Amino acid sequence: MFKQFLNNLRLVFLGTKLCVLIPAIPLAILGQCYGFMTRQWIFALSLLGLAPLAERMSFLTEQIAYFTGPTVGGLLNATCGNATELILALFALRERKILVLKYSLLGSVLSNLLLVLGSSLFLGGLANLKMEQTFDRKQADVNSLLLLLGLLCHVLPLIFGTSIEPQLLDDMDQNSVVWLSRTSGILMLVAYGAYLFFQLRTHRQFFEAEGEDEDELSENEAVIGFWSAFIWLVAMTIIVAILSEYVVGTIEAASDSWKISVSFISLILLPIVGNAAEHAGSVIFALKNKLDITLGVALGSATQISMFVVPVSVIVAWTMGIPMDLDFGLLETSCLGFSIILTAFTLQDGNSHYIKGVVLCLSYAVIAACFFFHKMPASESLYQR
Repeated sequence: MFKQFLNNLRLVFLGTKLCVLIPAIPLAILGQCYGFMTRQWIFALSLLGLAPLAERMSFLTEQIAYFTGPTVGGLLNATCGNATELILALFALRERKILVLKYSLLGSVLSNLLLVLGSSLFLGGLANLKMEQTFDRKQADVNSLLLLLGLLCHVLPLIFGTSIEPQLLDDMDQNSVVWLSRTSGILMLVAYGAYLFFQLRTHRQFFEAEGEDEDELSENEAVIGFWSAFIWLVAMTIIVAILSEYVVGTIEAASDSWKISVSFISLILLPIVGNAAEHAGSVIFALKNKLDITLGVALGSATQISMFVVPVSVIVAWTMGIPMDLDFGLLETSCLGFSIILTAFTLQDGNSHYIKGVVLCLSYAVIAACFFFHKMPASESLYQR
């Protein structure tokens, strides 16, 4: 049993190149408990520690999926694939930092659509200059449709709120926006459930290429037992919850110390670190000219956050008595809309080359620059909207 424990310990903690960031985890916890670090250093170490934890949680979920069959395994991957973002969102809700929550979820979608997918297409195109890079459009079309539906659910509360003159806007109108958002959130979850049924049951052939390629690159048997993987997954979830609490609690201190707006930290830095593992995996598959898997990683994650994590946050806020809505603001919603449309146009012809990746990456850089110069009015604005 001791040898098995050591073997599992090696596989869980040393089975990723991100293991070099694992020492940041105990340093952040000790710094918070004993107070020998400033709050901005606790924020930085907690943020770095979340990167390997997110990748390892994905690995453990895949190990459990070996024992549950393809349908349940696919459902597990679909619901736990962005567990880090969901946990971080829940802690932001508990602190009632609604804008931090909205910016972090929006940033995760933008990061997957533009940065992860863009860098994958760019590097994959350079590595395969003499080869034609093609992919199955069916998967991209389905994800694009869901992302557009999610965009509609963000646009309508925004238009509803701005269509009324500010001096005429009363509590009833504000409550109407919240109730519209809650209704939209429920419908988004219904759409995501239909998407899972479509993906795992009725039209699995649309996504079979992804599964076959992954089987070629990984072993056909689990390397960790079911209960070992389950216990490690629970432990990782607890650590992620601890670090997420630190990140949410120290984000203003980091912003004040580094002279960087909270909007930039929440929308750019948090998602880049949280999506580091997905980013690396997506690029590796693109370099091997396996774009179907790249699209499955980037678009699948963006769809999951937009259609699952966001509405779940709205519903959980409802149960907590917090009036969270889907109005992310005019600037933020515009960035989301242009990103979805740009990605859909990029993938419409079923082939890829490096210039498409360049355009997506530069689009992400423009959005990052916009929010770098976008200053939030005051720290209390984090608790509003």
